[in-house]
Amino acid sequence: MVTVEPLVLIGSDERGATFVFDNDRTGQFIVVHRKKGSVSGRQFHKGRTAHKNPEKLLIMQGVARLNWRDTRSDANGTVMIEGPAMAKVPAYVWHELVAETDFVMLELNALADGQGDTFSWEER
Repeated sequence: MVTVEPLVLIGSDERGATFVFDNDRTGQFIVVHRKKGSVSGRQFHKGRTAHKNPEKLLIMQGVARLNWRDTRSDANGTVMIEGPAMAKVPAYVWHELVAETDFVMLELNALADGQGDTFSWEER
């Protein structure tokens, strides 16, 4: 249900590595820095805005554990995300991110995209 795709490595040398990813979204994005042990999310979206269906979370650096649960079935799981990689969370999937290490994430939506489209487990 939740997918994680590593970014495509296009080059590497003594300076480090260069990766690419495809993106059809425009507008404002959110840059997130989280500290080891912190928890974010604990919510789901109904996909009322295009940028929340699916929600795309690009872990740039670090490791996060994404726990998820489908609000319409018994499906659930845990996915470890080691940056750089992109997680895609479909609409109606409750999710939380637990920082296994400090991590940096680019969320491919704006805060406004979540207004009116962010719900707790109890609101399913």
